[in-house]
Amino acid sequence: MKYQTLLYYCYVAIENGEQFAAEHLKFCKSLDLVGRVIVADEGLNGTISGIKEACEMYMQTLHTDPRFANIDFKVDDVAEPTFVKMHVRYKSEIVHSGLRDPQMIDPNKQTGIHLEPKEFMEMKDRDDVIVLDVRSNYEHNLGKFKNAVTLDIENFRDFPEMINQLASFKDKKIITYCTGGIKCEKASALLLHQGFENVYQLHGGIIKYGKEAGGKDFEGKCYVFDNRLSVDVNSINPVVISRCFNCGKETPKMINCANPECNEHFTQCDECGEVLNGCCSAECKSHPRKRVYDGTGYYVKVPQPVKVSAKRNKPGQLQAG
Repeated sequence: MKYQTLLYYCYVAIENGEQFAAEHLKFCKSLDLVGRVIVADEGLNGTISGIKEACEMYMQTLHTDPRFANIDFKVDDVAEPTFVKMHVRYKSEIVHSGLRDPQMIDPNKQTGIHLEPKEFMEMKDRDDVIVLDVRSNYEHNLGKFKNAVTLDIENFRDFPEMINQLASFKDKKIITYCTGGIKCEKASALLLHQGFENVYQLHGGIIKYGKEAGGKDFEGKCYVFDNRLSVDVNSINPVVISRCFNCGKETPKMINCANPECNEHFTQCDECGEVLNGCCSAECKSHPRKRVYDGTGYYVKVPQPVKVSAKRNKPGQLQAG
């Protein structure tokens, strides 16, 4: 049996979003799909997995709806479904912007110029261009474009606070990128709103770039939000850039801490994973609620009453190179 995983987003007005979410959940379950879909008044953000025929039916059904006719699905063939359950949730935004008034930006009205993967490849190394990673720390620590500027942020909602640190790039062409393109729609819109004039975005994100341009100069692996945790992107000049959080040894492996009250995303080599049972520290290893580590570092999410203190620097720094 062949399986697929679909990654997609769509910024479009959805009326009665809560009702749509409930109906969409029933539709997904009728196809025996698993995954996660976020519904908001501003659109859809989804990662879906299931047998190939069910995924094809899902894409076909959405494309027949005029609101979703232009969705660009990124499709991966996988050995097994990449989720355990099916969730469809209604939220205020499909990507949390961190803005007090999220309606101050609207990707359907103003956003960065979309660059197709080959256009991005031709433009990214020019002297007048800045390639800006708008993803979180744990994502770009695992992999990023060569010479990209990265931001020290824990979540995308921290991005607006970082814009002042980008002021020195106002005379440059800025190309934003993320996993699938959804964060860039808002990041580039916000940059334009703040007075940046030459703003672009990698259409379809890292995933599409890997499929259509071979992933050249993307160093490391790409973090994904399913039980694979990371995927290979670069088939042309791949390198590993991430290092074990515990011992510093080079490793491409990203996991979630086995302590559910921590659940930290971090890179860990197999040796440290065995010693610490998939935990980021001895403290987490001894936690009474520690989950059983099976070597993957992926766990079905459970309620987290308290999150332990962060072990990394707080947001507020700009990084390059």
